Amino acid sequence: MHSPGGPTRRRLLRTGAGLAAGAPLLGGLGGCASSQARSVGAGGRVIVELWHGQADTGRKAIQSLVDDFNGGQTRIRVDAGGGGVVADAMLQKVTAALAAGSYPDIALVFGADLARVARSPRVVDLSGELRGTAYWPEFWGPVRAAVELNGQVRAAPAVLDSLCVVYNRKLFRQAGVPYPKAGWTWDDFIRTARLLTDPRRGTFGTSWPGTGDEDTVWRLWPLVWDLGGEVIAPDGHSIGFRDVGEQALGTLARLAADKSVYVDPKPGSEQMHQVFIGGRMGMMATGPWELPDIVAGKVDYDVVAPPTYSGRPCTISGPDTWTVFDNGPRRSRAAVEFLRWLGDPAQDVRWATGGGSLPLSRASAARPEWRRHSARTVGLPVFTKALDTARVRPVHPAYPQVSQAVGEAVVAVLLGRGSPADALRTCAEKADAALLIPR
Repeated sequence: MHSPGGPTRRRLLRTGAGLAAGAPLLGGLGGCASSQARSVGAGGRVIVELWHGQADTGRKAIQSLVDDFNGGQTRIRVDAGGGGVVADAMLQKVTAALAAGSYPDIALVFGADLARVARSPRVVDLSGELRGTAYWPEFWGPVRAAVELNGQVRAAPAVLDSLCVVYNRKLFRQAGVPYPKAGWTWDDFIRTARLLTDPRRGTFGTSWPGTGDEDTVWRLWPLVWDLGGEVIAPDGHSIGFRDVGEQALGTLARLAADKSVYVDPKPGSEQMHQVFIGGRMGMMATGPWELPDIVAGKVDYDVVAPPTYSGRPCTISGPDTWTVFDNGPRRSRAAVEFLRWLGDPAQDVRWATGGGSLPLSRASAARPEWRRHSARTVGLPVFTKALDTARVRPVHPAYPQVSQAVGEAVVAVLLGRGSPADALRTCAEKADAALLIPR
C-alpha cells in the first residue's frame, strides 16, 4: 500500500514476475541455527527483530505502534530498525539471510511471495496462534486467503488494498459523458474510454501498465474470475483460464484498437499515474494508495467499483504479510505476541490510517477512527466495500512463472504484437510447463 514518500503498492506488485527471473527457491534453506547474540536485551527483555521495509510516513506509523507496544510491558522489546532493506528488496534480503543462518524474527513478505518463502523450515506455523484470536473471523476473506497455505496459517496479515476505478469528473463533464455507476459492464467501460479519448487534446480514456510485471498482470485476474475462470486449475497442473482468457485479453485488444488506453512503458506505473493526476486521463484502475497523490494534485475525482461482464461485483485484493521466522521458542513466542497485538482492531486502524492501507477486518472498519478517516476521503468507502467480494491471487510457488507468462501475453495484446488467441496459446504453453514442475 501507499505511504506518501515511501514504497508504493504499484512498486510492490512488481515482485510477482521478478521472482520468475531468478530469485532462488527457499526450500532446504535455514539449516544453520541463527545467531542468538541479540536474543535478550537490557533488563532481560526478549528482543524481536522486525524488518518492515517502510519509508517516511509508513515507517513513522509502524515505529509509533512499536514504541507503544514496547512501552506497555517489560518482557519484550521489538527492534524495528528494518534491517536496512526496502520492501521491494525484501525477498532477496530474506533469502540471503536464511542462507546465512542469520535472519529476522518478523519480515514483511508480499503475498505473491509467501508460498516460496514458506518452503523454508524456518517459517513458523501460526495456525494455532492466529485462528484462536477473537478477530480472526472478522478478517476479510482475502486477508485469510492470502496467509493460508495447505490448510495452515503461514503468516499474519500486514497490509490490505483493493482495485477500483478512479475517474476524473471534470473530463467526464467536458466530454458530456455520464459518470460511471456500480454495476456497469466492460462494454460500458470500453465505450466510455473511447468517448473520453481526444488526440487533439492529448487525453486518454484509461491506462494499463505495459511492462509485463505483476502490476500488469494482477489487473487481468478480475476479468478472468468474472468469466468463471481461475488462475490455476483445480488439479494444480495447468492454468484455469484457458477457456476464458481469450475473451479477457480481447477486452484489452478492443481498448488498444480504439487507441483509448495509455500503455505505460516504465516499471512502477508512475507515468500513467502522472498522466491521470495531470488531468489527461479519464479513468484509471488503481487502489487507495493513490488517493493522497490525487488529492494533492487537486483532481476533481470519484471512485467506482470495477466493471464486470456478469453484473456481479468482482475485484482483486493484494494483501501482504508479516512472516515469522524461527529464532528459538522465546523469540518466536514474543514475535507472535507482538503480531497478535498489532492485528487487534485498535492497532490495526492506526496502521491503516497512518500507513495508507485498508483495515484488515470488519471490526477495524467499524471503529469510529476509521469511519472518520473514511468520511474525510472521497472514494475510500468504495475501496473498503469492494473487499466484500474481492479475491486474491493463489498462494502457489509457481505463481511467479504463471505471472510472467500472462504479463507477456497482456503486453503483446496491448501493443498489437499478437492476437488474443495467439497470446493465450503462448501463455498457456509456458505457464502449464511451469505448473508441471514438482514444487
